Amino acid sequence: MAEGLANHQFSDDYDVFSAGTYPNIVMPEVIAVLKEIGIDISHHRSKSVSEFFGQSFDYVITVCSDADRNCPAFLGNAHRIHWGFDDPSRVAVPYYGHELAPFRELRDGMFEKFQNDWISTLL
Repeated sequence: MAEGLANHQFSDDYDVFSAGTYPNIVMPEVIAVLKEIGIDISHHRSKSVSEFFGQSFDYVITVCSDADRNCPAFLGNAHRIHWGFDDPSRVAVPYYGHELAPFRELRDGMFEKFQNDWISTLL
């Protein structure tokens, strides 16, 4: 989700990559909630941070506590930023028809972070 949002907002200025400490699949719910706002990530795949070992990054943003604890150090002077979000796949769905609600909340929270907090990080 973060890669799709960041590429949507910053692809002219940054090369954006995402990876997980325990990659699995790009969840259909994530694809659906990004599609709701005009972002197509149906061609994305889940990647492991190990795919990026040895590469240099300017910024490394972690979005969950596990990644914050377990994300490896990258070459260069990467500025590390942590935005703690709950994993929507671990949220119990209270009733039928609201399966996407936690994913929408995550999408909107990340979108806001990229729009507001990211800009202040660069200043």
